[in-house]
Order: sequence, then structure tokens, then C-alpha cells
Amino acid sequence: MSAPTFGGKLATVGEQGMSLPAEGSPAGAVREKLLGLFTLSEDALALERQVEARVSELAHEFARNPRVSTDIEVSRIVEASADYRIPSAPSDVRDYVEDIASNLVAHSINTASPRYIGHMTSALPYFVRPLGKLMTAINQNPVKMETAKSFSPYERQVMAMMHRLVFRMKDRFYDEHAHSRESTLGMMTTGGTEANLCALWCARNQSLRGEGNLPAVSKSGLIAALKARGYEGAAIVGSNSTHYSFQKATDVLGVGDDGLIRVAVDRDNRIDLRELRRALQRCREERLLVFALVGVAGTTDSGAVDPLNDLADIAQEYGIHFHVDAAWGGALLFSERHRHILSGIERADSVTIDGHKQMYLPMGVGMLLLRDPRLARVIEKQAHYVVRSGSMDLGRRTLSGSRPATVLFVHAALRIIGRQGYEFLVDEGMGKARYLADLIRSSPQFELLAEPQSNILLYRYLPEPLRGRAARGALTEDDNRRVNRLTEQLQKVQRQRGCTFVSRTTTFNTRYGPEVGVVALRAVTANPLTTPTDINAVLQEQLEIAQRLDAAGA
Repeated sequence: MSAPTFGGKLATVGEQGMSLPAEGSPAGAVREKLLGLFTLSEDALALERQVEARVSELAHEFARNPRVSTDIEVSRIVEASADYRIPSAPSDVRDYVEDIASNLVAHSINTASPRYIGHMTSALPYFVRPLGKLMTAINQNPVKMETAKSFSPYERQVMAMMHRLVFRMKDRFYDEHAHSRESTLGMMTTGGTEANLCALWCARNQSLRGEGNLPAVSKSGLIAALKARGYEGAAIVGSNSTHYSFQKATDVLGVGDDGLIRVAVDRDNRIDLRELRRALQRCREERLLVFALVGVAGTTDSGAVDPLNDLADIAQEYGIHFHVDAAWGGALLFSERHRHILSGIERADSVTIDGHKQMYLPMGVGMLLLRDPRLARVIEKQAHYVVRSGSMDLGRRTLSGSRPATVLFVHAALRIIGRQGYEFLVDEGMGKARYLADLIRSSPQFELLAEPQSNILLYRYLPEPLRGRAARGALTEDDNRRVNRLTEQLQKVQRQRGCTFVSRTTTFNTRYGPEVGVVALRAVTANPLTTPTDINAVLQEQLEIAQRLDAAGA
């Protein structure tokens, strides 16, 4: 600890306030143990290598295990984590690793398993593991140049690369804006939820920015800003398939759940344009400010993609910020064969893409991209001690303050995997979806509930007595309720077994009409390790389980 200086000279002070515990005393042992966790002595480095070797061994054993999970009951895991007292003394790191090896790692879900095809989580490229260690070790904080001098320019570079993928501006645009302190092409986020919130935050503040005698919402608050403009309220409009993160966003932004106007979808799970126009007209009549229109590029339930070009036309006609939630489907932009599915996304004002979905990066990697480099100025915040006006600090225009430098993962993936690599991964995932859809169509035991628009499929098993009526579209409500119960049990049994896995959802958009909620098995074919053999194994286990349940009268 440095002593105070007076007149340019270092003052002499006593060290009574820094008395150290006696060597060999209990307090001395704690001090020695703690300092050993932070220093880089030879002994500490040797222990670190032991721990790293054991952790690496656990990770490899876990990844090589073909099972999706163990069949342990959750109640037993709860029992192992029921002690709520903080340990009083420091313990050995090696002991801790062995503890979590048996109680935590052993029963974790193997999302990298090629037979785990139920959620938007997949195998990761090996390079994220050593890079994750490096990112943690150097502990950079991209909120400010003073805490991330080299990472901040890299983050700007990555945002420009992803911006170009989406919006396809000319080279001179990126020459001007990529590293300009006054421009924001995008921001790293923790995921799609934060990205969607930031997009709507920008849209709200832009719609209610201060002009003349009209107050800015960021200063006066939402009620006063709306009242000054003659509005009775505010709203965001999207389909009833929009992600639940938009409910969080409307809550945080003061609009409330009632301000999230949900429009019906058509038979293809895409927003109904006629209903959309009716909704926008009602908002006008009710004096509601619609500050954002949301299009979805890959719904979480079925992978459907809204007609983005049509939505862009309507947003332009009504003068509304157009946001595209492409958290799932954004990666299709890497594929020349499938990019057309997202036609119109380049006309959006803001776009969400999740790195931890089809860019195959760890959890916590999301991005928001902004077409207009000036848009984020409406959410800018400053602080004298950390993010100052006119600086290159990225934290001026982000929701997060201190945050990990996860941009390293995106930068590495774009450089190591490249466009052709991502194109291969996207095309493979789409091809596996077509394979699974064809397999379901050719199997009378299963029913495909919706034609896949990306690589998410909804289907279900049909008991033998109902297959004929299902083929004619003549299932009754009682029939569907029976199949729903069977589907729920089937998915639960499959999950508990831990050999294979698909998720389940409830859809109201099938040939049986919107009044009938159909419980569906939901498969996601994004894992590059999944083969046709794995897909066959997933369906085969479902057949076996369903037939047993059906025979038992379930």
C-alpha cells in the first residue's frame, strides 16, 4: 500500500494498520492460502497445471459420452446442493473440482451429443475452450478503452463484419464508420433477449427524441413524452410467435404487456399481413404510438420466417422502426443457397443475431446490429469516471456496463470458420431438417405438423387406431386430446432415459384449426455431429416408447 506524499516527497507512516497475522497461526494459514490463489509462484503454477489437466480430462470424457444425460432424478441433485452455509475456511481447488466432477458435471446435459436435437444448443468448435481460458485470464472489460485498449477496436471490427453480412453497404461506408467514435454499427450483448431490448430502447427513444418544445423520453419519462405529443399510449407490434423476450422489453420500457400487440399468423406460421394492417389502423384510432414493428426470422417454436420485405414496406409506409429478431435464423445469411429466405432483412433498422445459436459459440454471445450508425446516440449515457463524452468507449451506447470480452469468440469464429465454413454448417443443418421431414412423411406412425422453413420441425406420434382418421384430417378434439397426453408422456420418458432427446411445444396453427392446441415434438437439426443414423435412432426410440405407452393405455 503506498503512503501519502507531501511536498513532492514520500511521507513516512507507521504500519500498525497493516499488521500481518503470525506465521503458522490460523489467520496466517488463511492468508497464505489466499495469496496462493492469486500469485504466480512455481508452486501455484504447478497446482494450476494439475487442475487444468483434470478439468480438460473431465471435459473430454463428458463430450465423448454418447448419452444425452444420466437418468438421475432431479430430487437427488437437489439433495446434493442443500447446504446453504458458506464454508468458513478456504479449501483446496483440487478437492472442489472432484466434488463438482461427481455432483455437477456427471449429471449435466450433454448438449453436444449428436442425439440431442431438441433445443437451440449444440456442439462447440474446440478452439472456444482455450480462447475462453485466455479471455478469462486477461480479464478485459470492453466498457472502456482504459480497460480494453485492444479489444475495443476488435469489437468495432467484428460489428462491421456482421453489419456488412446483414446490410451489405459499400466499402466506403465501413471505411467511414467502422472505427469512428461517433458511429455505432452494433453492440455485443449477452444474447437475443438483451439485443431485442436494446433495439426497442433505441426505437422508443428515437420516436420520442427531444425536438423543439417536445421533451425527450430519456429525460421526461414515457408518460410525459407521449402526452406532449397527444398520444394515449405506446405499442410494439409483432406476430403472436414473437419471442417472450419482447414481453420483458415492453415491461422494462414502460409499455407493459398490453402494449405488445400480437398479430395472428397464417398457416405457415408467418405474420398475417391483413391482420397486421388492421392492428396498425386500430393503434392509430386509439392514439397509440407504435414505435417498433417486429419481424421474426426463425421463430423459436417452429423456425418460421416472417415475410420481411412486406414488413419493411409496411414499416416504411407507417414510419415505424423495423426490427428483425434473427437470433435463430440470422446465420442463414452465410449461405448463398438459403440467404433468400431472409430477403428483406437488409431493409431492417435493427437486427438481432445470437452467436450462441447457429454460429456455434458459447452461451452469452449475442449481437445487435444497427443500420444507421447514428441511431444508438439516443441511448447514450456517460459517467465522469468511466465513459466520457467524445471518447471511443463502447460502454456509452450499450445496456451492459462491465462485461466479458466475448467478442473474442466471434472474431475467432469469423476468422477460423469463415463464410464458406458457416455456409457448410447452415446447409448441413437445413439438409438434415429435410431428411427428418421426409422420414416423418414416409412413416405412417408419425405426423408432420408444419412444413419446415428452417431447421426446426414439429411432429408427433399417432396411435395406430387414429392414423386413418388423421390421414383424412378427421381427428376429433377428443382424439387430439388423447394424442396430446401421449405426446407429453413420450417426451418425458425419452428425456428421463437420457439416450436421445427432442423438446416439445404446443402449437395452435395446424390443419385442425386455431381452437385446437396440439402438443408437438420439436426437433432442432443444427448439431454438425448429428448424422442420419442419429436421427433414425431418435425416432426409433420414440416409436418404442410410444408403442409401450399406447399398449399400457396411456
